Amino acid sequence: MNYVVGTAGHIDHGKSTLITALTGIDPDRLAEEKRRGMTIDLGFAHLTLPSGREVGIVDVPGHARFMRNMLAGAHGLDAALLVVAADEGVMPQTREHLEVLDLLEVGRGIAVLTKVDLVDEDWLRLVTDEVSKTVPDWPIVPVSAVTKTGLTELVDALDALLAEAPSRQDLGRPRLPIDRVFTLSGFGTVVTGTLVDGSIRAGDEMEVMPGGRRVRVRGLQRHNERVEVVGPGSRVAANLGGVEKTDLSRGDVLAAPGVVAATRRLDARVRVVSDAPQSLHHGAQVMVHTGTTEVGGRVIVLDGDEVLPGGEGWIQLYLERAIAVADRDRFVLRAPSPATTVAGGTFVDVAPRKHPRHDSAIRESLIRRAAGNVLQEELRKYPRGVTVSALLKATMAADADVDKLRARRSGEWIFSDDAWAAIAGHAAEELLTYHAAYPLRPGMAREELRSRLGVSAAAFAAVVQALAADGTLVESNGSIASPGHSVAIEDSGIVRLLDQRGFAPPSLPEAMEQTGTTKETLRALGLKGDIVQVSDDIAFSKRAYLEAVDLVKELIAANGSVTVAQLRDRMGASRRPVLALLEHLDSRHVTRRVGDARVLR
Repeated sequence: MNYVVGTAGHIDHGKSTLITALTGIDPDRLAEEKRRGMTIDLGFAHLTLPSGREVGIVDVPGHARFMRNMLAGAHGLDAALLVVAADEGVMPQTREHLEVLDLLEVGRGIAVLTKVDLVDEDWLRLVTDEVSKTVPDWPIVPVSAVTKTGLTELVDALDALLAEAPSRQDLGRPRLPIDRVFTLSGFGTVVTGTLVDGSIRAGDEMEVMPGGRRVRVRGLQRHNERVEVVGPGSRVAANLGGVEKTDLSRGDVLAAPGVVAATRRLDARVRVVSDAPQSLHHGAQVMVHTGTTEVGGRVIVLDGDEVLPGGEGWIQLYLERAIAVADRDRFVLRAPSPATTVAGGTFVDVAPRKHPRHDSAIRESLIRRAAGNVLQEELRKYPRGVTVSALLKATMAADADVDKLRARRSGEWIFSDDAWAAIAGHAAEELLTYHAAYPLRPGMAREELRSRLGVSAAAFAAVVQALAADGTLVESNGSIASPGHSVAIEDSGIVRLLDQRGFAPPSLPEAMEQTGTTKETLRALGLKGDIVQVSDDIAFSKRAYLEAVDLVKELIAANGSVTVAQLRDRMGASRRPVLALLEHLDSRHVTRRVGDARVLR
């Protein structure tokens, strides 16, 4: 098993020296750090415990000016080593680092009293008592990196502590928040970070978010050893192809394609630290720290106008730029000036809409989402449905979870029960309204129903299929109708009139006026096939039309073609209905015009 442990504590309390004594690796890698004797940026080391557990160690700076670097290294920890110098005791940065660990829910750790060779037993007893009150549930181990006192006991205590840590789950959605980018001669671009939520193999195609640049993993290292695959909870160095060092920075996330999306708006449950100098106010400008990312943002308090010190509340964060995060990621909020830790919490929705404030429905939805109903609550966002793949991508849920939803699925599309009931009810109502307005029509055109329902073109086929399966509608010849709808046409006499006039029908306006036929009746008779309208003002009865078509074919078969004049003479009709008939047959691809004649297609 692989674990990640981070240091915490005040400046010059011996964090880096302790790591060097434990591992033989100096985590201070910058020339300025060695010159000043002070950790400025994140440092890394590793250790194999007696049990065989492999531990990656992240060493963080203790100076208040470098809290942003400390926060970048504090994510994804299985445990922390709180370092307190025995000759100084608990200091301001000790408490702020503990505050950060608490907000990030790193609840497992060991308090390490360093420099015990510099104090007598009475003083050590006083400091031990102070530390015990600060972290009452953590074991305390006194050590000296100079005399090596207590190092064995510390290793054993760490081994025992990690034995109680839950194993990291491989969710199949690897994410590596990048904390360092550099180049190696002969290798190219290398990034490091703590891997979460999945495994990476050498050769995998990945993407760097939030930019979306595609890269390939050329090689992997864990604890300075080349490996073919790394699992969640590992400190990883990944050699990347297809990208330059200048294209990447701390805060980017290396992820499997489609695993995370870029976002600027986030819903969250927040807790304000009890000793915060002021409340977290609506509209407050803050620095948001999550994973290895630091970004400015504005707080929208969804309940009330503020969250009091020591209190909790629902907020939405609107960020200055897009970042890549996932539901349930932890975060810390800091005031930009003076720079202080204000609050922290958990992201509940990383792709929310802009909410109205003081809306109880929004609060209840967030409560359900925070309780674990992420997939169901995400589905509520789509009153017109969503594809299953898009829903899974938004929630990072497993395929099997879809079957547990209270939803109606049709093919690749899925609708919450409430959304589906609204769509079905709306469809039934629109069809009844349409039939009342147009009783002589067999049904509504597909596109008209889609427009009335407000459903996307991509989803509409799935909607119609499901509504038909549910018995809400029937579809026939491209028309959609309510079940049981039928067309009853009252004979106005126009069919009889056209049949009597044969090849020489009156104009349609004249025939309609003589028989009192409405446009709707005419349309219905045409759909039924009792009449055939060949132009805007010419129609034949079905019998006359079929006989005329047979006559055209007969003349062409005999002569190779037929002209308007020839057909007019045989039909005994005027030029107007004959020309209209031939142009109609051209449009139906029965005939084709060649000069002044027609031939069969």
